Amino acid sequence: MTTSDISTTETTASATSTDEGGRNANRSTTPGSDGFRDFISNGWAERDEALPSAREQAAFAAARRGAVSAAFSGIRLVIPAGDMKQRANDTDYPYRAHSAFAHLTGWGSDSEPGAVLVLEPSGAGHESTVYFRERAGRDSEEFYANPAIGEFWIGARPSLEHVATDLAIATRGLDEFDAVIGKVDTSTLVLREADAAITERIDHARIRFAAEEALSTNAQDAPFSLEVGGDHEPDAELARVLSELRLVKDDYELGEMRAAVEATKRGFTEVFEELPRITSEVRGERVIEGVFATRARLDGNDVGYGSIAAAGPHATILHWTRNDGPVVPGDLVLLDAGVELDSYYTADITRTFPVNGTFSAVQRQVYEAVLEAADAAFAVVRPGAIFREVHAAAMAVIARKTAEWGFLPVSAEESLRPENQFHRRYMVHGTSHHLGLDVHDCAQARREMYLDGVLEAGMVFTIEPGLYFQPDDLTVPAEFRGIGVRIEDDIVVTADGAENLSAGIPRTVAEVEAWVQGAQRA
Repeated sequence: MTTSDISTTETTASATSTDEGGRNANRSTTPGSDGFRDFISNGWAERDEALPSAREQAAFAAARRGAVSAAFSGIRLVIPAGDMKQRANDTDYPYRAHSAFAHLTGWGSDSEPGAVLVLEPSGAGHESTVYFRERAGRDSEEFYANPAIGEFWIGARPSLEHVATDLAIATRGLDEFDAVIGKVDTSTLVLREADAAITERIDHARIRFAAEEALSTNAQDAPFSLEVGGDHEPDAELARVLSELRLVKDDYELGEMRAAVEATKRGFTEVFEELPRITSEVRGERVIEGVFATRARLDGNDVGYGSIAAAGPHATILHWTRNDGPVVPGDLVLLDAGVELDSYYTADITRTFPVNGTFSAVQRQVYEAVLEAADAAFAVVRPGAIFREVHAAAMAVIARKTAEWGFLPVSAEESLRPENQFHRRYMVHGTSHHLGLDVHDCAQARREMYLDGVLEAGMVFTIEPGLYFQPDDLTVPAEFRGIGVRIEDDIVVTADGAENLSAGIPRTVAEVEAWVQGAQRA
């Protein structure tokens, strides 16, 4: 029986005060008598109110806010963290703040649901303030009776002063955010996708302001037009700038990316150590998923995305996250997983390994072709190169190999022509994507900054070619069917070339075999 199942004979004075939204209004919950309120409000030890030093990322976050301020001079900016999302009735998904909010505040896995960052124009720049719901006093009903935010239910929560010192940024209570809404004009921008409720409030406030302007001047000069919940190009511009700001990582971010990769390596090794148990379970893929998830929770916040633990023919399914199949000796396992740290920076690594520790001849042939494609892509990475050239280099190898094996109806050169691309039957995805706070980071950047963008030192992205031969693909010989191989590494562009952040995670056939076999003996 969980705590939510425990009831008393007393009922609270207000069901909605103990369960926001009244999702359990028909249940008897927390006592509501005056005597109980008085008793539970007293007899507590003094809190430790010592304030922390500013966290390491605070200075970096301040610099990022400065860059955003310069891009939107004189414009009020609202960047919500987002609120909890309902999973089922009165249970919510684990909370994760929006990546843009985390990037600009330095607040990661310990951030408060519903918080909002506001950049208010001031002089030549902006004043930054984080609004969040401060902890309740122990003399309030919220302290013990609100399962969404009460400390009796979810643990200690920070004070405004604590967060202000920790993040080196001004803080105010969330109730004061109403004053921000009251000042909204038509130039105010909001990160629309982060919090639907706040976006709607901003939309209404902008429309109100535009209507008032129209009534006080000439209706033809009304400066603003927007449907609530509709598209708004200036807001999209804010999202674009925030996304492009993350294309080049600072020193703090690069350090976090290295740590995320190291944690991911530990998770992969622990999977290999559990192979005897994995192969004994009907749903062995889920054991792989669980072992890696344990490491992610020990070393960080969570997995950075749904882990792909694809054994045998499941490895030919690009986003196989059901993970409910067996793991059979003689097959390959494609494990695509990454640890997300408490700062939210995530690794994204794929290794394909033989369950019994030894590649078969055909498995080895496919694996070495994919490795060659990955190495060819890495070889072109340098400042000044174009991002899409990375993909082109990998595809040249994939086309050549599949042509050599007789799988294509034309030569490799003919297949590489834009109007053909027959080799893409066996690798339909792209070779690279940016990586950072989001596993597919910077996704709202302009094409000319992303796919057609010029590589700069500090950019971090994946290189992940693969070959996938579906079990029912009659264009390949029977011995290839059901084999899927992907090799994915995390790359940082350096001043004079590139560094493979995950080079320490075994990649070659010999290294992978030794890794699997060594973990079994450990």
